Amino acid sequence: MAATPSHLISTSISISIILLIFSSLMEFLVLASANPTSPALLLHSLPAMVLPLYLSTPNSSSRTSSNPRRLLQRSESLNRPNARMRLYDDLLRNGYYTTRLWIGTPPQRFALIVDTGSTVTYVPCASCEMCGRHQDPKFDPEESSTYKAVKCNIDCTCDSDKVNCIYERQYAEMSTSSGVLGEDLISFGNQSELAPQRAVFGCENLETGDLYSQPADGIMGLGRGDLSVVDQLVDKGAISDSFSLCYGGMDIGGGSMVLGGFTTPSDMVFTHSNPVRSPYYNLDLKEIHIAGKRLSLNPSVFDGKHGTVLDSGTTYAYLPEAAFLAFKDGIMKELSSLKQIRGPDPNYNDICFSTDESEVSHPSDTFPAVDMVFGSGKKFTLSPENYLFRHSKVRGAYCLGVFQNGKDPTTLLGGIVVRNTLVTYDRENSKIGFWKTNCSELWERLHESVSPPAMPPASDGKNSTPGVTPTLAPTGAPPYVLPGELQIGKITFDMSLNISYSDLKPHITELAEFIAQELEVNTSQVHMLKFAANGNDSLIGWAVFPADSTDSISNTTAAVIVARLAEDRLQFPVMFGSYELLGWRVEPKEKRSWRQRSYVVALSILGILVIALSVVGLWFLWRHRQRTVNPYKPVNAAVPEQELQPL
Repeated sequence: MAATPSHLISTSISISIILLIFSSLMEFLVLASANPTSPALLLHSLPAMVLPLYLSTPNSSSRTSSNPRRLLQRSESLNRPNARMRLYDDLLRNGYYTTRLWIGTPPQRFALIVDTGSTVTYVPCASCEMCGRHQDPKFDPEESSTYKAVKCNIDCTCDSDKVNCIYERQYAEMSTSSGVLGEDLISFGNQSELAPQRAVFGCENLETGDLYSQPADGIMGLGRGDLSVVDQLVDKGAISDSFSLCYGGMDIGGGSMVLGGFTTPSDMVFTHSNPVRSPYYNLDLKEIHIAGKRLSLNPSVFDGKHGTVLDSGTTYAYLPEAAFLAFKDGIMKELSSLKQIRGPDPNYNDICFSTDESEVSHPSDTFPAVDMVFGSGKKFTLSPENYLFRHSKVRGAYCLGVFQNGKDPTTLLGGIVVRNTLVTYDRENSKIGFWKTNCSELWERLHESVSPPAMPPASDGKNSTPGVTPTLAPTGAPPYVLPGELQIGKITFDMSLNISYSDLKPHITELAEFIAQELEVNTSQVHMLKFAANGNDSLIGWAVFPADSTDSISNTTAAVIVARLAEDRLQFPVMFGSYELLGWRVEPKEKRSWRQRSYVVALSILGILVIALSVVGLWFLWRHRQRTVNPYKPVNAAVPEQELQPL
């Protein structure tokens, strides 16, 4: 069989490319005629939000329990309800994690930093002129029908007029908060089994330092003390004397919190916590091992001043001088093959290491494990994400998140030490438990369909929490059942955020990712339709389109989306401020008119004709080339001599 000529192949390829382009153009015209606002057209005029929703630690799922339901098996002895609450933000980007609390009747929403080192919960008061601009509007006591000021008594510090009780707090970084004490209904969100409870909290009249400049509204105090939320709920008999925190891992924000008890995993590692030893949550830490090698330290080094304190409001870990030097030397000895580089901030002498870029997502392959050994002999293993943070300027580089605590002999373990770790503060039994897990997934496991208590009605006041109105969460089938015959083409909605246009614009892609997460759709389905400034706020229009593999949104998916929109259940990080949903619409899939259908049929026929003519043309071209390359000649025909070319 004769070989196909090379220029014939080139011609075939060229015609194939032309056909491919024509086919794509025809498909685009069909989409355009069927739906003028289809995603295909939006890609030309509007930015498509197609980035991944979250980064996840590749090996974090391997630490998850083989039986994910065991956390949900309530102990028979724990017959009190608990409050399951979501955590937001990121430890290293924001310096803290927040949760949402609602105060008053009607409820006013606040984003509060969860802090086991604080014993009072406080939010900015409407009358405060020395408070910063935070995520949510200030608390207005006059808008709450259930608010009562705490009057001066022998158990509190009184103001200068001896009328109201006041509080004052100062923190290590020299930020301060002060104000009056009030009592009101506090609600814990839609997924809480715990009914709203009356509790005492602080209404700020003065903020300084980081408390003034941070986006979060205030502090949720989880420490030991009469004003602590936990102590107040326990004293009322509302919850058992326990709570748990679970922080997301490296590159993953959010997490979960549970106020009250639940059945803990059987392999959770517990250590004694002595409430008499210090006012903070302390651990009975005795040894530290690096790559299985014990550091040469006297156990008493971890028992100076307040002992070893676990503080969720602190970002990094701080060791006494002797312990830090031993820890640093032990790590550097294990990493002698890595290049040491300068830290991201020239103002600090961070200890950083550069690794192969192929190991960026697998620090556990390069960095050693660290064990904390407790007085009981049990040990809890820290992975690299529990003592390292990513270098913000050098890809593949990591820095130690453990520092010397000045001349203070206290060992202070901040949130970095317990990333991707469920930590249970079992105050009733004076112990603290640790269990490695994937905290970004733990919320979904704790997120059971429960029958939450009724919450105060929504408000028309200044802070009626338009972002997340604390109404009943839908149980079972969503209440927004759409007609079974309706084919949904898209769902559109408009929102207003209390963040300026210029501040929001660089983060619009991130916002689209969070919207996709909250609506439980792919990021490729969420498109921004419009974006405009409205004074200090931003107005944005969004559309949710069908997934790439379908031409319509299923009624089940649409019902979930509509329920979340109608009930204002979207929850975003503090950096986006609070939002107000202005309206939403479910738009059916557009039916093609007779002219559109005829147009499609005509295009299809034309495409078939073009393909048929192309095939015929290719056949004739091939036949012509066959005759040219191999012409027929008689056996005895004279053949002109050809000169041989030199080699």
